[in-house]
Amino acid sequence: MSAILTEKRDAVAILTINRPATLNALDVPTLLELESAFDALAADAAVHVIVVTGAGERAFVAGGDIADLDSRQGLAHYLEFAEVIHRVFRRIEGCDKPTVAAVNGWALGGGTELVLALDLRIAADSAKFGVPEITLGLFPGAGGTQRMLRQLPACRAKELMFTGDHISAQDALAIGLVNRVVPKAQTLAAALELAAKIAARSPLILKLLKRALREGGEMPLPQALAYEQAMIGLVLDSADAHEGCRAFIEKRKAVFTGR
Repeated sequence: MSAILTEKRDAVAILTINRPATLNALDVPTLLELESAFDALAADAAVHVIVVTGAGERAFVAGGDIADLDSRQGLAHYLEFAEVIHRVFRRIEGCDKPTVAAVNGWALGGGTELVLALDLRIAADSAKFGVPEITLGLFPGAGGTQRMLRQLPACRAKELMFTGDHISAQDALAIGLVNRVVPKAQTLAAALELAAKIAARSPLILKLLKRALREGGEMPLPQALAYEQAMIGLVLDSADAHEGCRAFIEKRKAVFTGR
């Protein structure tokens, strides 16, 4: 059985982590399959937005494989599991296409760290989030320490990492970890609705916008503003920018071609 399933619905792709018997825990073979599937969707011009979810009723991703972690010593872990999961999550975070998490259940440890690498997050009202690694004598090691500190208020990020506590979907919403909370049965549908809305926009402009946000976010403000100025100049060289302006003037729906 494949650990990763993909499905296309018009310009939206659904990528499902499919290990329900292990609560979709991430091990090296699963991560490598995830990387390959994600690369294929990122390279597919017909796909404008990627939705990521987990199989089964209980979990989005419940974390890493603890027995596998226990079998490793430091250098082997650094060169094997950590190397792979960091590469895969950076690949997902750096994708030029918008990504949406449909968090249908537990998102713990590596599950929360995966959520942090995705652009937008829809959570089931029964979902749980957290980075419980400290309770195992570890700490988040798949990018969680750095992404959480950058995306959440520092005091809340530190509290989650220091205590290892789980939080509810409602608490995740309150601290800005997720965009919205919906009834569990509506999680994927809500994520697909949001993805379809975004997929109707120009894929070229979305690509340039994501680059402006991603690269500019790592720069001091004066350099980031100069970068934005350059990027919007590129946008105004596109056919889609002028199609959008003309459609507004002509009071019609824009037809974007990605050029």
